[in-house]
Amino acid sequence: MGEISVDRRHLDRLLADPASAYGHPYQQAFAELALSHRGRPVATIVPLLRAAAERALLGFTAADLADQAEAISSGAPYELRIRVTGR
Repeated sequence: MGEISVDRRHLDRLLADPASAYGHPYQQAFAELALSHRGRPVATIVPLLRAAAERALLGFTAADLADQAEAISSGAPYELRIRVTGR
């Protein structure tokens, strides 16, 4: 399971809102990679996740991306804990 902190003003980056330019495209990219890259090496998947995260302006760490890539490679479910910060 991964964890990311998001300021409440930027929470839309992680919501599956088609009008959002952030989170939805990343969720879509993750789902597509989960279908197409199962069984492939983590090292192959990480750069693809990094590019999708950068396009979505999501600040995942290298460890987060490696965990996500491992889940994609192995076919395991991946949970992301979101900590909302700010008032």
